[in-house]
Amino acid sequence: MTVVALGADHAGFPLKEDLKTWLISHGYDVVDLGTQSAESVDYPDFAIGVGGAITAGKADRGVLVCGTGIGMAMAANKVPGVRAAACSDAYTARMSREHNDANVLAIGARITACEAAIEILEVWLGAEFAGGRHARRIEKIVALDDLREREPRDAPAR
Repeated sequence: MTVVALGADHAGFPLKEDLKTWLISHGYDVVDLGTQSAESVDYPDFAIGVGGAITAGKADRGVLVCGTGIGMAMAANKVPGVRAAACSDAYTARMSREHNDANVLAIGARITACEAAIEILEVWLGAEFAGGRHARRIEKIVALDDLREREPRDAPAR
């Protein structure tokens, strides 16, 4: 069974709750890492929590919700091993899985209606990584995690 870690800030809290209900009703195991209210909080705390659940093997996929999805994606992508994509439609959600092997989906509650967010989530969860030529590109992204521990260097030749 697929385990999905959820996280949201205050702006994303109501939509996170709707997505959690949908996930549970469709047979997913959910790990809700907060927030648990609409009280103001800092989104990086929840992005790091969901990212950590992914890298620790406690969840297969992660879903983050904030106002636009952008801040959550930026923060989550700081966690080595996380490939978070901010998606506002089903096409980008599908491509984020098929071409980019995204393991975290970020959705903007202020720009995405509940019905659209559920469609995005459903498409994203149903899409699989295509591999092939995309695999070597993902290997290069994964290698970027190692750069944080080394000295800066010139960009690789194409």
